[in-house]
Amino acid sequence: MNIALFGGTFDPIHSGHLRAAQAAARKFRLDRILFVPSGNPPHKYRDRLTSFHHRFAMVALACAGERRFVPSLLEGPRADGRPHYSIDTAQLVKRSLGPHDHLFFLVGADAFLDLPHWKEYRCLLETVDFIVVSRPGFSGRAIWKTVPRDLVRSTPGNVLPKRIELRSTNLYVLQGVDVPVASRGIRQAIRAGRRVTGLVPQLVEQYILKEGLYRPARTGSTR
Repeated sequence: MNIALFGGTFDPIHSGHLRAAQAAARKFRLDRILFVPSGNPPHKYRDRLTSFHHRFAMVALACAGERRFVPSLLEGPRADGRPHYSIDTAQLVKRSLGPHDHLFFLVGADAFLDLPHWKEYRCLLETVDFIVVSRPGFSGRAIWKTVPRDLVRSTPGNVLPKRIELRSTNLYVLQGVDVPVASRGIRQAIRAGRRVTGLVPQLVEQYILKEGLYRPARTGSTR
């Protein structure tokens, strides 16, 4: 099987996430994409995040109807509050796979540029193949500059290739995926009383409205 890990806070999950996952599934013939909302992300202000049970519920609703999309509790909250790190999650999943299974790590270009700040990011690059989703107008050279040179087998020419060969893995650049929406913008729109129809899956929009998520703090419904 070809399996991809797609992590994030998903606060909330939106149509751009799904569009990227669908494009990756088609291009790389993925059998499963594990959507992994982070319970204790190391690089986010946890006190500003919506409660994990809400974020996971929205992910589960967004995955409904697509057999390849699987909501995952791999990074659910820990009782001691310790953060989850992508390298640990990737290694855990890889150990559970069979010898002929193939594991990918799906990530947006913006998040990939922050990779040098991740725990053991060099080890992560050598553990799984990366699929970096690059939106129109994004500088592919920035992706290339993020990869440590000593991990690269051959230096790309003037045009960034769709595949960069690393020492033991590959980094694929999935170009042309139009993702004109961000979770932060959705939260801001809801706080301003604007509709987000089409920006999030319909079931997710209904859940947000039902639970009163992302409303001004005085309502007490954002946690």
